[in-house]
Amino acid sequence: MTVLILAAIPLGNPGDASTRLKESIQSVEYVAAEDSRRFTRLCQDLEIRHNAKVISFFEGNENERLEGLIAILESGKDLLVVTDAGLPGISDPGYRLAREAVARNIQIQVLPGPSAVTTALLLSGLSSATFCFDGFPPRTSGSRLAWYEQRAEEERTIIIFEAPHRLLESLEDMKNAFGSDRKIAVCREMTKTYEEVARGTISEIIAWATSKDILGEITVVIEGFNPDLREFGDDEIVAKVLARETAGELRKEAIVAVAKEIGVAKRIVFDVMVQQKDKIR
Repeated sequence: MTVLILAAIPLGNPGDASTRLKESIQSVEYVAAEDSRRFTRLCQDLEIRHNAKVISFFEGNENERLEGLIAILESGKDLLVVTDAGLPGISDPGYRLAREAVARNIQIQVLPGPSAVTTALLLSGLSSATFCFDGFPPRTSGSRLAWYEQRAEEERTIIIFEAPHRLLESLEDMKNAFGSDRKIAVCREMTKTYEEVARGTISEIIAWATSKDILGEITVVIEGFNPDLREFGDDEIVAKVLARETAGELRKEAIVAVAKEIGVAKRIVFDVMVQQKDKIR
């Protein structure tokens, strides 16, 4: 039976490659690779050869490649999908192809292995009881800040990816949304020669990131929100906002000012005002 094979690739250390991955690379006729040059380098590092036709399959051409890849599978040929590192479909091409394969009753096989998400979670030392993965934050500052604010009261540990050249700006937006004392860990170049893990509060990590050039693959792990740390009840928050309105401030201005005063994201104050609207006269 034809199989779509989604294979985990080492994050950096080729020693993490599974035997099944090596066997699949050597046996399949078609490989869809995020970067053909990196795939060639992987084969060299693993000291294996392949006879497959390698097809470029990355974010920019994912949609246009789907029909061609499905045609390969429907012709009776297995297809191996690999990304630059980690598992296909996790913030990398693969999900849409897998969805289409399911719709056409094509068998899917996953070769498990390295994952930046779970590796960073364990390196962070933060709670792994419950966690969520949220991919990359938006690239622009305004959208990114709003994105973080939406997650300000997420009680699960949050794991995200970030580009090294945007890390410092992203941390600043994170501080504005979560407060400066939330614990985080920045994991850089995991499993590679220059692996580095910086752990501390958001303010401490901002100082760390400011002191050096940040390079390489970045995964950030963020401590979940602890509801027991709230210092102000909803009634107190509403009273503070209304007092500022009485003094002449607009509702939006009052919300921003109160959020800053009590050290929470403005989204939290806004939500309290909405929830308590029946009590506001």
